[in-house]
Amino acid sequence: MAKSALMESTALAALSCRTGAARLPPAELKRKLSALPTWKYSEKRLRRTFRFPDYYHTIAFVNALAWVANTQDHHPDLEVHYGNVVVDWSTHDAGGVTLNDCICAAKTDQLAP
Repeated sequence: MAKSALMESTALAALSCRTGAARLPPAELKRKLSALPTWKYSEKRLRRTFRFPDYYHTIAFVNALAWVANTQDHHPDLEVHYGNVVVDWSTHDAGGVTLNDCICAAKTDQLAP
């Protein structure tokens, strides 16, 4: 990750989610995605697959992510498999990606090995 993207991602991760966040306009979403280069935007959500060497590490990541989601009161959709987890962030009430999703994606990146 480029230094500027890392700094932007760190700044995002330092924020906390707020209730009632509005869907990001396309230009703002594009700016936020530059700070989250490992995430893909598709079908009104941010998606990333995290890979792990075994089931133990997979579940440890899921548990850490559950703690982050609970503290932020913002929860991802997860697909959990033996050696990988697919994480989707989207705000259903807003009909797409909000600042909260970008904040949580950045916080999720900090959990990754």
